[in-house]
Amino acid sequence: MTYCVGVLVEDGLVMIADTRTNAGLDNISTFRKLHMFNVPGERVMMLASAGNLSMTQSVLSMLREGVDDREGEMPPKLEDAATMFKAAQLVGRAIRRVREIEQAGFEAANLRMEVSFLFGGQIGDEPMRLFMIYSAGNFIECSREAPFLQIGEHKYGKPILDRAVTYETDLYDALKVGLVSMDSTMRSNLGVGLPIDIAVQRRGQLDLEVSHRIEAGESYFHDLRERWSAALRAAHRAIPRPPYGPQR
Repeated sequence: MTYCVGVLVEDGLVMIADTRTNAGLDNISTFRKLHMFNVPGERVMMLASAGNLSMTQSVLSMLREGVDDREGEMPPKLEDAATMFKAAQLVGRAIRRVREIEQAGFEAANLRMEVSFLFGGQIGDEPMRLFMIYSAGNFIECSREAPFLQIGEHKYGKPILDRAVTYETDLYDALKVGLVSMDSTMRSNLGVGLPIDIAVQRRGQLDLEVSHRIEAGESYFHDLRERWSAALRAAHRAIPRPPYGPQR
């Protein structure tokens, strides 16, 4: 299982992804799910993945080496895309191409060809953008009204983001709330776990401001988890008891 979240606010973009993959309770591994396609000073592009690991790795390799879906043309690479929209289209093309190549084998093994991606960043002077790209290669874009997107095991972290994040939220408050949503997901689903990769890009700056892996035992994340749990307990105690049934 996987949990990835992207938050696009006025000040910039936050991307967070766990690293746990599993094929059964006794086969748990760690793989990076947040990938960078950056040219400092020219573009910053981040791609977070969820779904079948072999498919996501094939899509990533194709985006780096070239999406060879048109005969007689030089295979385009993600780093050569002129705009973020064209780059998102290229990710969709890579997904469809991998499906074409691998479909017979997947069907013979009775495996699902399910992948999804969060893709965000900025190229040159164009606006910063964030997309969610589906298994069919189609995609939607983040908006001011809904400033975050999630893939994977999203249901446990979504209520926190719904209540706490707006387009005007400070960039590092957005990172903090995103980490709280990750903690809530980890507590409710053992298929999501540490380490956690995070990246922060400030709008208009064509380089990453933060690129960091949170390992087990890191003091800030441990403190965040403990403080959030204590705050929830305090909020529970502060809310009056429901006026139903016998009163004490």
